Amino acid sequence: MSRVLDYARLLRVPNAFTAMADICLGALATGALPERWLQFALLLLSSVALYCSGIVWNDYFDLAQDQRERPFRPLASGRVTLGAAIRLGALLMAAGVILAGLADLGADGFRWRSLPLAMVLVGTIFLYDGWFKKTYIGPAAMGACRFLNLLLGLSVASGGTGAWGIALGLVVGLYIAGVTLFARTEASISKPVVLLIGAGLMLSGLLLALTVPNLAQYGGFRVHSAILFPYLLAAFGFYIAVPVVRAIQNPLPRNVQAVVKRAVLGLVLLDAVLATSLAGLIGLLLVVLLVPAYVLSRWIYVT
Repeated sequence: MSRVLDYARLLRVPNAFTAMADICLGALATGALPERWLQFALLLLSSVALYCSGIVWNDYFDLAQDQRERPFRPLASGRVTLGAAIRLGALLMAAGVILAGLADLGADGFRWRSLPLAMVLVGTIFLYDGWFKKTYIGPAAMGACRFLNLLLGLSVASGGTGAWGIALGLVVGLYIAGVTLFARTEASISKPVVLLIGAGLMLSGLLLALTVPNLAQYGGFRVHSAILFPYLLAAFGFYIAVPVVRAIQNPLPRNVQAVVKRAVLGLVLLDAVLATSLAGLIGLLLVVLLVPAYVLSRWIYVT
């Protein structure tokens, strides 16, 4: 049992539900279900595999730092060997690409939509984990990974999405870029100005979300926006802002880490709110993904 828990911690299993939420958002936003349920299932598995592989490679590249700052982690402690982590990361990455390729198969031939996105996502994951993470480009690179994952979810549709799909991806990308910047020095005392910039990026993503229904409508897409959408978005902003303000005022590790945990798992909530902007209140069904994520986070860390 302890070995299973070690691998679950290495993979940050609770966070995988946030990757699922991006794909579910894409399927609901495009109205691809139930007609394209098989492609949806393949992309759901592809997204989880790619996300978990990215987490494994993250710990691989951060091994020396984790041995100093987080020696309790499975790879840093030696409970999971380096060779096993490399094999697992490679296997998951290959599986993610193959599953995306299968999602492109259809009666009318190969679509070349999901597979290219998955391949670009693989490259972005490696760039972030191996080179950009410790640079100023790091938050943008992490945001790009989430942007691509959301586009992977939108690729389930039989047709294109246009500008509104890009805007929807940017909402999630900006939000995660802000969270990544916020978490940059979570193991030590953070600089308030960095936290402010991170909070500003998260806020800019939420503000951009307000434009998505109109962009979709102008693009000829049939929108079923819930009247509660802007109020739900404001409530989500308040939910994130409370611990953010506390952390900026007192940037101790425990305060910053509390924000990061809420913001990372809160991506499921954000995706649910965004789904209501295009698919109506049925989008709130995504909140169900929070249940296993929060339950598992009692034993498995998310940062």
